[in-house]
Amino acid sequence: MNNIFMKRFVFCFLLLIWTVAGNSSISIISWNLKDLGTAKNDAELEFIAKTFKDYDIAVVQEVVAGIGGAQTVAKLHYKLNQTGSKWDYSISDPTSSTAYKSERYAFFWKTSKASRVGNSWLEKKYHLEIDREPYFTTFKAEGKEFTLVNFHAITKASQPETEVKYFKYLPEEYPKLNLIFCGDFNLPESHTVFNPLKSSGYKPALKGQKTSLKITCIEDDCLASEFDNIFYNAAKVKFIKSGVILFYQDIKTFEEARLISDHIPIYFEFSIN
Repeated sequence: MNNIFMKRFVFCFLLLIWTVAGNSSISIISWNLKDLGTAKNDAELEFIAKTFKDYDIAVVQEVVAGIGGAQTVAKLHYKLNQTGSKWDYSISDPTSSTAYKSERYAFFWKTSKASRVGNSWLEKKYHLEIDREPYFTTFKAEGKEFTLVNFHAITKASQPETEVKYFKYLPEEYPKLNLIFCGDFNLPESHTVFNPLKSSGYKPALKGQKTSLKITCIEDDCLASEFDNIFYNAAKVKFIKSGVILFYQDIKTFEEARLISDHIPIYFEFSIN
């Protein structure tokens, strides 16, 4: 009887540790949503909300700069609040690039899992060097703070490395913040422009993972380039898991999927050291 009791005690103790450890993790999903504005219909917004609902924080790039982008982000927030959890959100001002290239960024977060610390902001120091300057928000979750840096680089043909190279200065500019870089870099993580970040302790959440969609699938090959990623400081952030969501597999046709986005969402689960 004592042995049975002891085994049950050990099992319950280990289960408790596992539960506490599991609850201490933070999950983020990042998605370039291709002209997120009034062109997105209710069904598409509901699909996006359903994709986001199992994560703690959603990081969105390519929100339309005009009023339609802000209105659609508000609609998406409403859809998220219908998924069973309470969400909050922030949306950036339009980036300071030309009208043709200017966009907004957005964050959504479950209020039960995270809270925003202070105000969000667009990077000002390098706004002339970076076409769509990144959008920062500091969050507090499980008693720890971290700052997500939301970014959408210029196209590959425009040489995004010419602006991504300034990211190596951001940890020095914000030495008190635990920066996690998220978004569409239009470059693979293996590009040498990321070497300074890697040398300072940053690691990519994904390696060798294509994240943009082809125009058409060739048999089952639908992915084109390694553009989207998340970079974290391994001394401050503990990697748990990462991956991608092949959302187009849940859409009737590939053409309809591309109306939602020409990128797939990526996710990263972690804890703060």
